[in-house]
Amino acid sequence: MMTFVLWLLLFVVCWPIALLALLLYPIVWLLLLPFRLVGIAVGGVFEFLHALLTLPARALRRLA
Repeated sequence: MMTFVLWLLLFVVCWPIALLALLLYPIVWLLLLPFRLVGIAVGGVFEFLHALLTLPARALRRLA
């Protein structure tokens, strides 16, 4: 909601820049999408490694 209010303020102050931002936002979002997907994949690998490395400690904790 705050982003929309800021965009409206920009539209009132300088409407050409606001329209340019409105047109460029989907293009920038599409360009950044692969980086977001890579970040999700790398985060998943780190979570898997963490679970794998802490598995013996969790298994021993349940036996005690």
